[in-house]
Amino acid sequence: MLDVDFFRRWIGTAAASVEREADRLTELDSAIGDADHGSNLQRGFRAVTAELQKAAPETPGAVLILAGRQLISTVGGASGPLYGTLLRRTGKALGDSAEVTPARLAEALGEGVAAVAQLGGAKAGDKTMIDALEPAVAALGTSYAAAAAAAEEGAVATVPLQARKGRASYLGERSIGHQDPGATSSALLIAALAETAGEGSADADSAGA
Repeated sequence: MLDVDFFRRWIGTAAASVEREADRLTELDSAIGDADHGSNLQRGFRAVTAELQKAAPETPGAVLILAGRQLISTVGGASGPLYGTLLRRTGKALGDSAEVTPARLAEALGEGVAAVAQLGGAKAGDKTMIDALEPAVAALGTSYAAAAAAAEEGAVATVPLQARKGRASYLGERSIGHQDPGATSSALLIAALAETAGEGSADADSAGA
């Protein structure tokens, strides 16, 4: 069972990953976006970390709702609403339970990803964060590590794609050959989940989802 401490550690690990990879995310975004993805997420997750230190959410869902709300209010561009929607919708789907099963988290995260797809009007293959998140959710039934590997593979697979949604879509064929920054940061989020669960590779034992 996953309790509130697990979710606090997941978000904290994600924040540390964004802090560490902010320059790389911004570099990716400089090729096909506004060159601010890393710095925007860095600011947002710093705000999330500060709020989690002050607040005391009592349930897993409350942790994610708080994180999503902070990202929406502090992250500029499209990233704030998209990441905020992902975490808030996932948190709402978890409800008021004090503990949730890995299977319930997978189901709730699937609802969050569906909400992001609806908000952005994106589907797999459009060169967005959906390309990392959808395969991650599909693999969660195997293990957290498998989900992290699927998300990373999905992010890398955006390189040859032409962007069809978001700022990068304005570039047309010039967006081909660049890894999508949103898919890359989404892979970091899922990798942080696997790290929190103690699974560092796709060969790790099943999470029991």
